[in-house]
Amino acid sequence: MVTFGYFLPYWLFGDWTFILLIPGIILAGYAQMKVQGTFNKYLRVRSERGLTGAQVAREILNRAGLYDVRVEQIAGTLSDHYDPRQKVLRLSPQVYQSSSLASIGVAAHEAGHALQHDEGYLPLQLRANLVPFAQFGSSLAFPLLIMGLIMGVPELARFGVYLFTAVVLFQIVTLPVEFNASNRAIAVLEGYGFISRDEVGSVRKVLSAAALTYLAAALMAVLNLLRLMILSNMLGGRDE
Repeated sequence: MVTFGYFLPYWLFGDWTFILLIPGIILAGYAQMKVQGTFNKYLRVRSERGLTGAQVAREILNRAGLYDVRVEQIAGTLSDHYDPRQKVLRLSPQVYQSSSLASIGVAAHEAGHALQHDEGYLPLQLRANLVPFAQFGSSLAFPLLIMGLIMGVPELARFGVYLFTAVVLFQIVTLPVEFNASNRAIAVLEGYGFISRDEVGSVRKVLSAAALTYLAAALMAVLNLLRLMILSNMLGGRDE
């Protein structure tokens, strides 16, 4: 939802509020390096049982009675996700085909989302309901702010701020959804004997690294909202 493109137009015009985004940019960069480094490290460590990510995901779903949820391979790297509308768990080739600790950890995490969906996990439902509003706010918030600045219409800029709150709420609600899925993954992997006690720490490192990306996205959303509020208030003050 949050991209670096949000701050580029204002930075080009010398907007000082750009500095508010620096903590988020640093965390996002670190999170990206951390998740890539950790995933690649444990992608080379084969699990003791030797099951692939696809096999682990299928077994987790079967034991939960979710026989109607399909497990499919999808192109890309770390493109793994669960689609609740079609009830499909899509895994990237590195996860689907590999028996590494990184692969089965990611597969179990995505299977955790399917378990959440089946149980009616409230944060997951809230996130699903926020998706259209977040997409709408993400696409229109900054254009409305720019139009408000150019036209000198504070109300238009403030409306952009209101729209962007949906993006912030989406990112915040995403945190418990992802953390819960990771906790479920660790529990079922160990509980079902897919990983040994000695392997738990390695899988946890993979999922913890991935969690940093969601924290970074939430921080960027909050900082962007703060920035929008400051810019819209500056316009309002100038207009008075």
